[in-house]
Amino acid sequence: MSISAETFFLDHSAEGTLQSRIQQMVAQGILEGRFRPGERLPSSRKMAQHLGVSRITVTLAYTELVADDYMISRGRSGYFVSDNAPEPPAFPAQRADQGTVDWPRAIAQRFTPGLSVDKPADWSRFRYPFIYGQTDRTLFDSANWRLCALRALGMRDFEALTADYFDGDDPQLVEFVARQTLPRRGILANSDEILITMGAQNALWLSAQVLLNSRRRAVIEDPCYPALRNILTQSRCQLSPVQVDRDGLPPDKLPDDTDVVFTTPSHQCPTTATMPLSRRNALLEKAEADDFIVVEDDYEFEMSFLKSPSPSLKSLDQNGRVIYVGSFSKSIFPGLRLGYLVGPAPFIREARALRATVLRHPPGHIQRTVSYYLSLGHYDALVRRMSKTYHERRRVMEETLHHHDLTVAGQGTYGGSSIWLRAPSGVDTAILAEHLLADSVLVEPGAPFFASDTPPTQYLRLAYSSIPASRISEGVRLIADAIAHY
Repeated sequence: MSISAETFFLDHSAEGTLQSRIQQMVAQGILEGRFRPGERLPSSRKMAQHLGVSRITVTLAYTELVADDYMISRGRSGYFVSDNAPEPPAFPAQRADQGTVDWPRAIAQRFTPGLSVDKPADWSRFRYPFIYGQTDRTLFDSANWRLCALRALGMRDFEALTADYFDGDDPQLVEFVARQTLPRRGILANSDEILITMGAQNALWLSAQVLLNSRRRAVIEDPCYPALRNILTQSRCQLSPVQVDRDGLPPDKLPDDTDVVFTTPSHQCPTTATMPLSRRNALLEKAEADDFIVVEDDYEFEMSFLKSPSPSLKSLDQNGRVIYVGSFSKSIFPGLRLGYLVGPAPFIREARALRATVLRHPPGHIQRTVSYYLSLGHYDALVRRMSKTYHERRRVMEETLHHHDLTVAGQGTYGGSSIWLRAPSGVDTAILAEHLLADSVLVEPGAPFFASDTPPTQYLRLAYSSIPASRISEGVRLIADAIAHY
């Protein structure tokens, strides 16, 4: 029996090349049982004419399907579904509904957060995306990243690609972090003091799980990174938010029974306040006197385009009290999800064991690709390019905000990629953000960053990492107009 070409339809909204979409279309028909072993498929010419693609594209797709044993080629007779093709399940697929289970009662622990920062998946369609932490494709070095990924796929790196490290990491990446990345922040560490993580958030979760329990008290900055607050809430520890000021977290406001402090001293999240050296030393002295641990999230230290950043807390620590969290996701691209934890060997040993129970280790191919991207100098070139661009965007942003008399509540001493604004009292920036969508303006309301059940509503974060300088002035004008007509 022959399968008609009219049976096939390309999904034009699907991702991937034409060749891969044709492969998927045929394979899916076989897996669903619509095409059976021995049935002849349309010739490459007929399929190409029907789909409106080149014949070579169909031929290449068929060749891959033959290689994967979905199809066989019989000389002049054509292509047929292989006898060895995967068989569809012998029972029909059924969608299970909630049924009779009382799920609110059955769920023993809840992990859904309260207020959180909304990150629209379609942010790039907005003309004025003042949204934090997304990749600007005009800055990303896709060509060299692709070359590094291909190199990591080579036979020379076969072990790094395919090996199960169990609870270990790619030694080549760990060595680069130890010899190149950490010394730039004044940190010296051995390989047993470094753990590769699935981004900074994974590092913060591991730290919370190892250091905290229901009897211990954690201090967070207020406002702070919402995901960190959710992590600590789920850990069931005793949680104390401490309000930050223009210099970040004030050590003299910490509770006496503090066990762990989570802080962002270089670029406080979200106010971007920079903790001065005197306060950093005061925090470390208090940590030693009161016997608590400090977890330092040093995000965006690379984006210090105004002047050199202050020393990291970890570099000033003489007593092994600081756990350091770093990430490549902010500077390379957020979907990378690769970061690192640095701390005393006993702490890293426990964090490594915990990680192994959840995900063993980050994918070897990703680790080796990043290792090449770093060691070949592409990362430094990317950071320089981003810093130069961010510097110009920030200049335009500051000038425009001043022109429209908008109040800057925090903008970072050394650089960064965002500015913290305060609208007039009575303005709810969540409602403001909804109104601005009609003008293709995307902003981040500030309320989710605060720990209070009734957070202040007049703050918002404007990032300039994803918007070209040429659109900043008009976008800020639209924000100012919306505030004036609120």
